[in-house]
Amino acid sequence: MASLKPLIMRSNRLLGASLVERGLVTIEALDAANERFLELLSNASGEMRLSLLSILINEKQSLAEGKLMEYLVEEEGLGIIDVRNMEVPEELVSVTDRAECWATWTVPFDLVEDTRYLATAYYMSPAVRKFWEEKISGNIVWFAAPLETITDYLETQEAEEAKAAMVAN
Repeated sequence: MASLKPLIMRSNRLLGASLVERGLVTIEALDAANERFLELLSNASGEMRLSLLSILINEKQSLAEGKLMEYLVEEEGLGIIDVRNMEVPEELVSVTDRAECWATWTVPFDLVEDTRYLATAYYMSPAVRKFWEEKISGNIVWFAAPLETITDYLETQEAEEAKAAMVAN
């Protein structure tokens, strides 16, 4: 998990910069959220499910997630998806590293020939897109996803894995 810390830091830092650059949050709001993010990061004992975006939306209420989704659709040309409603192929689930998904707030949800479909709450972070583009060979089709849907999906996957492990023992 510690090896993902630089990715988490870079992903969140570049996300914040993109949000300010596009006028979606103020620099003051970003500074306050960054301060809280760093506080949580310093207190995190191996837990790396931290999200600057969550702080901006939920704690600081500096950004409406609906406004961000609208921006991603209208300005970036993305579709919005709720991965909780997707039937993700087992061969994709089994090879997906959930720690990387948490670190980037991104989940692969489909694979058709050499094209992978990714749902992300962090599309605005160039570090997240670069990470997945380097990790995956072939084409990527990006979809925006609200934080809650990514969280619910990953937590459900973890619960199913834990249940399977209990049954196996």
